[in-house]
Amino acid sequence: MKRIRIFLLSGVLTFAVTASGQGTNSSENASAPRAQQAQTPPTIAATVDREISMIEKQIVEAAEAMPENKFNFSPESLNIPGDDYKGVRTFALQVKHVAASNYALWSPLTGDQIPDNFRGGNGPENLKTKADIIQFLKDSFVLGHKAAATLTTENMLQPPGGGKSPRVYLATFGVAHAFDHYGQMVEYLRMNGIVPPASRRKSD
Repeated sequence: MKRIRIFLLSGVLTFAVTASGQGTNSSENASAPRAQQAQTPPTIAATVDREISMIEKQIVEAAEAMPENKFNFSPESLNIPGDDYKGVRTFALQVKHVAASNYALWSPLTGDQIPDNFRGGNGPENLKTKADIIQFLKDSFVLGHKAAATLTTENMLQPPGGGKSPRVYLATFGVAHAFDHYGQMVEYLRMNGIVPPASRRKSD
């Protein structure tokens, strides 16, 4: 009889522990969807802003890595036999071109009026020093973050200011264009024996 009581007691305890565990799992499973629903879903503005931050970091670091005395370097000066570098932009003009294009692409989204000398593809001619050119670049990305913040799911496909290109195209093409010239800037750095900062981090 005593053995039967012990057996029954063991069975009850086992059932209780099992039921308790199932109850915990059930409550956790029930609360999981609520936790997921509580998370803020990503927005188009935040997504584009993150892309702008990514290229901003890489291109500003690349610009800062080139020494002042090499800022006007162009591969044309290397006189490589069979090359086709005649008339290509210098490193300084690569940086200024990115910045000027950023202003041209992103100002319609923000409504900012940019100076006439920001237009034309290469930015203001009076910007000559490394410090001034990099500041011009950094300021253009400030406008980029402002532009990204204007994007919503409702307006992203609408052309701003009576233009033809949708807002999201202008915002993201600014990123794609900057990445294109970042690749060229990387080659200019390599031609001068300088490892781009992004590559240094990968090799460490």
